[in-house]
Formats: sequence, structure tokens, C-alpha cells
Amino acid sequence: MEQLLFIHFICNRFYRKKKVMRQQRILWADDEIDLLKPYVIFLQEKGYDIQVANNGIDAVEMCREQQFDIVFLDENMPGLSGLETLIEIKNINNSLPIVMITKSEEENIMDQAIGEKIADYLIKPVNPNQILLTLKKHIHSRDIIKEHANTGYRQEFSDISYMIDTATTLDEWMAIHRTLVNWDIELQNTDSSMLELLAMQRKQANSVFAKFIAKNYPLWFSDPQKRPLLSPDIFKKKIFPELDNDNKLCFVVIDNFRYDQWKSIQPLLSEFFTVQEDQMYCSILPTATQYARNAIFSGLMPLQIKDMFPQYWVDEEEEEGKNLSEKELIRTQIERYRRHDQFTYSKINESDFCEKVIQKLGSNNTPLNVIVINFIDMLSHSRTESKMMRELASDEAAYRSLTVSWFKHSPTLQLFRRMAQLGYKVILTTDHGTVRVDNPILIIGDKNTNTNLRYKVGKSLTCKSKDVFVMDQPKNFGLPSPNVSSSYVYCTGNDFFGYPNNFNYYAQYYKDTFQHGGISMEEMLVPLITLNPK
Repeated sequence: MEQLLFIHFICNRFYRKKKVMRQQRILWADDEIDLLKPYVIFLQEKGYDIQVANNGIDAVEMCREQQFDIVFLDENMPGLSGLETLIEIKNINNSLPIVMITKSEEENIMDQAIGEKIADYLIKPVNPNQILLTLKKHIHSRDIIKEHANTGYRQEFSDISYMIDTATTLDEWMAIHRTLVNWDIELQNTDSSMLELLAMQRKQANSVFAKFIAKNYPLWFSDPQKRPLLSPDIFKKKIFPELDNDNKLCFVVIDNFRYDQWKSIQPLLSEFFTVQEDQMYCSILPTATQYARNAIFSGLMPLQIKDMFPQYWVDEEEEEGKNLSEKELIRTQIERYRRHDQFTYSKINESDFCEKVIQKLGSNNTPLNVIVINFIDMLSHSRTESKMMRELASDEAAYRSLTVSWFKHSPTLQLFRRMAQLGYKVILTTDHGTVRVDNPILIIGDKNTNTNLRYKVGKSLTCKSKDVFVMDQPKNFGLPSPNVSSSYVYCTGNDFFGYPNNFNYYAQYYKDTFQHGGISMEEMLVPLITLNPK
């Protein structure tokens, strides 16, 4: 309650501050500028700094010497014409918005003006309201959008807090996560104080979400009929029904793919697909590839995989790759349900192989094509290890931006375009997400304890923090035990584990990196999207 009151205090204090606006500078060039003096006075009274020129040559020179926010330019001036002046100004500052004012609506003149990238045009005679609307559109739009977003979040702040305090089902937590993601994306270009407030609310949400998981996760395994959609259920409840409806299907799993990353790339896919369902499901614990992705492809919990198919399971302490048998696990699931679905399996780790998958899609009629894309996982790890990558993806907004850049400029976008061209329905998902960690906590274990920063499995694990979730009986949660006395311990929120040896060094090294394996909305509540080709 004290934390919530503090957040309200910060919110109220922040919004009592008066906003100081920089005076906007306008250049108006017209050979009859004296006749426009009433407009100049009108804009000055509105708080604008107006500079005038009665010919194109002076207007160009003023743009060389001064900085303007927008230029109003008469199309029909003697000497240097409006179009010629436009070109000269654009050579000086290509990003400066220029509004052409003309008496003529001749198509060729406007085509030339638009070709030279005018921001807008007005037909004489203009009126003051037209001028104000143009200014709002071209130099105030960002501030208007920003203020609208700030006002919207401020108004919804209390509603979100109430949702967090009263959530009792996973669906309600998914709604909270979706709401916070949407606000994060909308506010990403606003001032840091608002984003700081949102980060505080997300931190509060993750704290309460961890308590929800600690209370309900054991119940989901004691009564599987009442559990929500989890990793082992994806094929049974999403893939097989699509195949039964005779749909050509591509099942795409992007490793480490968060819901906010999906929302960021969605506009790129909207050219080829319509979103039939924008859902989430809950990744199992640990939210790590070895457990969660193997559970998806096998339709089993990790302990069941180890018991039924020991040849396909690799324990934590073994150095062998943990996801080398995904194709075989898919086959075991299909056979276990006595199905006869034909499928292809591809894992994309580099762009050259992605291009091969694109070619292969067009040459087969297999009803199910399973494709694993590992770029986001590689991005997450390289960000941890590379100083340059940390700077490129310094926070969630930058991390999303880097994801969009990869998706847009790699063959991955071409892969999805090809799926749509061939008429494939696509189910897009992930095995787990990631969370940006910033708070190290001390844990002590033996030398065989695993190295993951968000969860530990081993004997005699000791952690002083109370904000952890402990599984003393792993078999009750469908997890194997390396030893009889092994337990699993999970970080929550933005915490990560560190050992006593070199604790300060590793605490600093891993601070503000993206990690997975523990309990947070970002790691557990992940996208499950159905796309129909247009």
C-alpha cells in the first residue's frame, strides 16, 4: 500500500509541473507580404516568432543563417519562383517542413511541388484557422500526440492499479500485461518521467504477479483439468485443430520473443496477413529453452520427456546441447495422439539458411511446417556480452527497435511474405520471453548448480531473499531432479542470482541485461498469434 501511495504521489507531483514550450519560429515568404500583416500579427499574438521575406532569394538566405520550424512559401513570386525557392531551401535543410501557398490548382504545378516533398499546400485566400491547423499538423503533432498519451495514461493509471490489486485469474494478468505493453509502446517517445512512472507500475505488477504464480502454479499441476494453456498444450489445442480443418500451416517459434516485440513487428506483417487471434499463453517454469521449447514440441512436461524418452533429454549438468531432438519430439507427440500428420522441421540460425527454407516452402505440399528462428535469443546473449550491443539495445524501447530492424532487413520478413503468397495460415509463438534485470541477489549452492541467472537447480541452495519461488518437490511440477535432494529456486521481478565469489563484479556485469528462466510477465506471458494470409 505504501508503494502504491508513493506512486500516486509521484504521479500527482509530476503533473502539477507547468510545461514550458519553446517559441516556434516561422518564415513566411510572399511578394505581397505587406498584405499579409494581419496574419503575421495574429500568429504573433498566438506566441509564434514570425520572420518575413518578400522574395525567394531573401528567403533562401534567411534559411542559411537562421533555424526555422516551418516555412510558408508563395508559389507565384517574381524572380526566384516558389518552386525554385523550395528546391534551394530543401538543399539547405531537407527535413524542414515547407507549406506551399498558391492561387493555382494546376495539376503539373502541384505534382512538381509534391515531387520536391512539400509538407502541405494551401489555396489562396487562406484563413487563420487553416494556418493554425497546418501548424498543429506539422510542428505540434508530436507534442499533441505526446500530451494525449500522457493524459490517457494518467487517467488510466488508477484503473490499472485496481486491476493489479484485484487480479485472480491468468486471463486477468494477461489483460494487465497487454495494457502495460500498449502503454509502454505508446509512451516510448515521451519524457522520461512518464516512462519512469510506468516502470514503477510494471514493477509493482510483477511483484503481485509473482505472488499469484507462487499460489496458483502448484494448483495447475495438482488439477491439470483446471490449468490454463501451458507450453505442453500448444500442439493439442492449437496445431492439431488447424490440421483437422485441412489448413496448410506454418508453426513458427521465435526463441526469446516477448509480447511487446510482437506488437512492434505486427505492422510489418499486416501487409501480408490479417490477425485472426492475438492471444497469449503461459510458459512453464523454468522459462528456459531446454524446458519450455521441449515441452511445446513433445506435448509433455520435462519429467515426462525424461521418463518416456530418455534418449531425447539432456540434464542440466551435461554439456551436450539441450535442444537437439526437437524434430524427434514432434514426431513422438504426433504418434502418441495416433495421428499421421506429415511435417517438415527447420531451425534457422543464420540468414543463408532462412533463404533455403523460403525456397523449400514453395516446393513441398506438406500440411505442417515447423520453423524455429533463433535470432532473438542470439540478440539477447550478444547484448549481454557486447558493450556495443548494450548501447544499441539500452532499454526495452531500443530492444524492440533492434528487433524491428532485424525483422525488416533480414530474410525473415521475406519468409513470412512467402508463406502468405503460398496460402499458409501461420501460428506464431515463442517458448518464453525475457526480462531486463537490475537487482542482484545472493545465492549459495554446490559446484554442480547450473549457471542460469534467473533460476537455480541443485542441492542445498541457500538464498536470503524472500522474493524467490522455491520448488522443493520438483516432480510435483513435472520437472526432473538431478539428485534426490535437488530443488529449483526462481527469481521474480527484475532480480538475478549472483554467487559470493566476485559478486560485485558479476552484479555489475549482468545489470540491465535481458535474462530468462524466472517469473515475470515478460518471461511467462508470451504471444500466441494466428495469422491468415490476405
